Amino acid sequence: MESSVHTVTVEEAADLIRDPYPLFAKRRQEFGVFKGSVMDWSKTPESMMPEHLYAAVSFDAVNRVFRESKVFNSHIYDSTIGLFIGPTILAMEGKRHWEHRNLVSAAFKTRSLSRWEPEIVRPVVNGLIDEFIDVGHADLVKQFTLEFPTRVISKLLGLPEEDLPWFRKRAVELISYTVKWKRAFEASAALKEYFLQQIEQRRSKPTEDIIGDLVSAEIDGEKLTDEAIYSFLRLLLPAGLETTYRSSGNLLFLLLTHPEQFRAVQADRDLIGPAIEEGLRYETPLTTVQRYAAEETELEGVTLPQGAVIDVCIGSANRDEKRWERAEEFDIHRKRVPHISFAAGEHTCMGLHLARMETRVAVECLLDRMTDFQLVTDDNPHIHGQPFRSPTAIPVTFSAAG
Repeated sequence: MESSVHTVTVEEAADLIRDPYPLFAKRRQEFGVFKGSVMDWSKTPESMMPEHLYAAVSFDAVNRVFRESKVFNSHIYDSTIGLFIGPTILAMEGKRHWEHRNLVSAAFKTRSLSRWEPEIVRPVVNGLIDEFIDVGHADLVKQFTLEFPTRVISKLLGLPEEDLPWFRKRAVELISYTVKWKRAFEASAALKEYFLQQIEQRRSKPTEDIIGDLVSAEIDGEKLTDEAIYSFLRLLLPAGLETTYRSSGNLLFLLLTHPEQFRAVQADRDLIGPAIEEGLRYETPLTTVQRYAAEETELEGVTLPQGAVIDVCIGSANRDEKRWERAEEFDIHRKRVPHISFAAGEHTCMGLHLARMETRVAVECLLDRMTDFQLVTDDNPHIHGQPFRSPTAIPVTFSAAG
């Protein structure tokens, strides 16, 4: 079976930014895989358009693309974000991927997480709350969700506190490579020089932080090259900052706009875990990633030619009505069925445990220290963006607890 070409119309492109889910549902009800895209390519020069473009929108199709990495590979990142951060495990496959993944995942081991929560994450989160709790109002995006992942990552890397403003500015410039690519190249070069200095310092004086762990890591008796280390550190910026700030903001916004569920979480902290998972399912921070077809293959009855670019639509897969009842509803009490927001297979996000822990601590600290939350709706705050999604703002009023 071959579907007709479905490209995004001008009207749909505008709707995608505000709410892409009706389009995802429409496509999903027609085909699990179709020829076309769920992305807006209208501003892309003709010369840069893929010759063969397809989209996977059902849960089963997205899951298979992620899990069959030999057929659907990640080399597309070499010609997108890889241009700015260098070669990383994001685009590696097979033995080379696993060797590097095993090394860098050592920096995220469970023992580290249990130490990071009380020593780093909780103090960072409480420190931010200290900055606005006495005022009685705040924008939880600008003053909280946008800020705490940057402070956490910089502490995990062992960077000096006085470097934080410079580091944050370069991180934002690098993450914004799709908007201002020249500035992103300059930020990438500046971060390379900065991380090389940090690497050299740890060679002469080892430290117990992520950079120190990477400097001392070995594959078959060989240490990671400087390029492998600073490329991975640059990868942490979009991976560790962008998605965590967006997913935590999405969850807070969803809870505040579903007051009964917010009250349930306030009354029973055991619901924070299910709330995090439902937030990730219902409003994933990244709706779509892409893969290459390494060979001609068939996916849900559609023949994909070798070299095809595939939109892997996580946002659509997470609302597949064949997998979840009432899939278009946000419900923290629903029966737990695993989502696919952290991908699957060998490229499953290695920071998923850290991301979950950071979000849990953020919610716990807000609930511990503040009460009488009210979302201020004067300027119509809402979740926004495609493929990256997060609230435009979360203006709230509150009272300090106890």
